[in-house]
Amino acid sequence: MRPRVPATVSAIADAIAGGVPAFAAGDAKVARDVRAAVRTALDRFLDLIGTDEPALPPRIREVFVALGAAEAREDRGPEALLTALRLASRLMLRTASEALSDLGPVGAGALIDLSDAVSAFIDELAAASTDGFALQVRELAGEDDRRRQLAELLLRGNAPADTVAAAAARVGWRTIGTVVPVLLPRDQARDARFRYGPDGVVAERERDAVLLLRDGPRARREQLADALRGRGAVVGPALDWARVPQSVRLAELVSPDPADVVFVDDRLASLALGGETGALAVLAERRLAPLAHLRPTQRESLLATLRSWLRHWGSRADVAAELYVHPQTVSYRLKRLRELLGDDLDDPTARFELMLVLASSP
Repeated sequence: MRPRVPATVSAIADAIAGGVPAFAAGDAKVARDVRAAVRTALDRFLDLIGTDEPALPPRIREVFVALGAAEAREDRGPEALLTALRLASRLMLRTASEALSDLGPVGAGALIDLSDAVSAFIDELAAASTDGFALQVRELAGEDDRRRQLAELLLRGNAPADTVAAAAARVGWRTIGTVVPVLLPRDQARDARFRYGPDGVVAERERDAVLLLRDGPRARREQLADALRGRGAVVGPALDWARVPQSVRLAELVSPDPADVVFVDDRLASLALGGETGALAVLAERRLAPLAHLRPTQRESLLATLRSWLRHWGSRADVAAELYVHPQTVSYRLKRLRELLGDDLDDPTARFELMLVLASSP
């Protein structure tokens, strides 16, 4: 039968692609995996002839355990894989029978023995595959529990840091820093879990679902705007994990737009004007972040100058008079502010938000 193996591998792979929709041709990786598994199985079947070895040594069994596990990860049942094995069984038996008949007449006893051998071998492959499927289902269930626990800890916000770090490590997050919450309709929860995989955890609530994304490329505004368009998503501000409840609360105050993604960062000023102190605090952090690294005295002098400059519409003479400093001192400070704040000093929205933040500070 060995000279027939390449042709048999192709015939079985083609039959599986044509007869089992889950393994249909089109996905190159699936096609390669099916062909490799078929070749591994046929070679092992032939290697068993004349021996009393176990049907599947560990290295071979793991191939089919992995196939079963992959079906579970694809959220499919084991039926497709078992159907593929039944197709393979029939073609193996046909090819082996033809190979025997080339040697001479084949009696009924030999055909029955061959049929029993093929069936027993396929049963071993099926057992390995279903074991892999069951193991993966249990692992996925445990993974869901671990992710749910992390989401609940983050939403609660007052858990000890080591407890949260341990929960994050159990879902593969080596560190936990900034988190971006996304409010979604409840029926979007499953899609969010699948779409964001290891980068996010999802908590389903009575009226909505909360996707909590760890900081990274997929949590960037541009990526979220593209991925979540048309899903009624509201994206809260990115804050440290301990402040997730604050960010979620701000997102809850903003109405979703079914056609587009709403970013709370764009609504902080209106929320602050409505009396939401949490929004004002986040807005202050955003706008004044470039000054955060300065010495306290230097920072305060620059903020006082900025406040006066905004109030007097850029009149350096009025700023100097109000602050009792020389106009050249005002010029120096404004040069430094422009180095730190850049185009924000010329942007109407940024200027308004700076005025709002500074007017509300002591």
